[in-house]
Amino acid sequence: MTPKGEESSGPCPPRSSDPCPPGSDGLAERITAALVGAAVGDALGGPVEGYSPDQITDRHGGRVHGIVGPWNGDDWRTARPIAPYHKGDGHVTDDTLMTHALVRVYARVRDHLDAYAIADHLVPDLMTNPRWIPELEAEALPLQRLFLAEKWLVARLAYGHADPREAGVGNIVNCGAAMYMAPVGLVNAADPAGAYAEALDVAGAHQSSYGREAAGVFAAAVAAAATPGSTPDSVVSACLSLAKDGTRAAIEKVCEAARAHGDFESALVPLREAVAPYDTVGPDYRAPSLGARRPSRLHSIEELPIALGMLLVSGGDFRQAVLGSVNYGRDCDSTATMAGALAGALGAPVPEEWSKTVAEASRLDLWEPARTLTGVAREVFARDVARRRAHERAVTALGGAACSD
Repeated sequence: MTPKGEESSGPCPPRSSDPCPPGSDGLAERITAALVGAAVGDALGGPVEGYSPDQITDRHGGRVHGIVGPWNGDDWRTARPIAPYHKGDGHVTDDTLMTHALVRVYARVRDHLDAYAIADHLVPDLMTNPRWIPELEAEALPLQRLFLAEKWLVARLAYGHADPREAGVGNIVNCGAAMYMAPVGLVNAADPAGAYAEALDVAGAHQSSYGREAAGVFAAAVAAAATPGSTPDSVVSACLSLAKDGTRAAIEKVCEAARAHGDFESALVPLREAVAPYDTVGPDYRAPSLGARRPSRLHSIEELPIALGMLLVSGGDFRQAVLGSVNYGRDCDSTATMAGALAGALGAPVPEEWSKTVAEASRLDLWEPARTLTGVAREVFARDVARRRAHERAVTALGGAACSD
């Protein structure tokens, strides 16, 4: 992955040892499992989004254990409050649409991203390129499917001409930016601090306050999960080392509660109780409190701490992490998206029966974005190595300490 000729041009030759066995491709495997896993979690959570665990149990005659149909059955086109979206039957939602859109930005830029990349590439893609939208069962502009918090990107950047670094200010504070930050963590695999910083810059175009903070911490979590030898505990530790304010406090309290449980059934209520003091939405997800989704240093989005909690409860098992997030209810498509990405990045296999069904039902190639992002990640790492060595040579020339092996 080092550029041609780089080995002999600097004072620090590359190490001779290779931590990866011959023929292995751990990076591609982690990226694939994370992105496919995120889409699967999204599709499983979509049909029960917005409901409580008790409501989900009543509707389905027990906990959800896989792909289910729309909440309102064949009346999904007209029944409220979901209409006109076909949530269920393996259809991904806007979480996956935005994740794949961000991968396309990386494919164009082929380097680290910032808020200007969102303005220059992501927004035009959402506005001008029709794509198959599973929930609409039609080809349409992605913009036509997005929630108002994501439409904000277009309003502020394409029409308001706001500074991309500040465009997120004024938007509702929710998980809208965090839900699609897995690619940032994967491009920065094994570098949680780098992923955190890059995601904060990217998310500045979309969110502010604890919504932006969650985007940074989720990207860091994915980067930490993609580190060889990582565990759910090491992922949480990486998050706590970087997270600030209410986001850090919420993660700490939820994960403290999660460690007392070995299955999601017993964890559903305790995890909700742990995150409730930091969640501004309130007990009734469909009737948010007056202070809901407003900027604050004291609060946190709910989805990221719960996803991390379910990762701990499951011990990193993909199926249990995702099903725990799905049966938690509330904004469970985003929670399960995050849990699926984290479990996949840890190396947990995504159940084939789920991934194939979701791909076929959504009419999407879930593996193509992973192939694309793997290639980009390798290029970015090579660029980073070249930049770091150029910096080392410059500092050495200034009389600084020489770098060491």
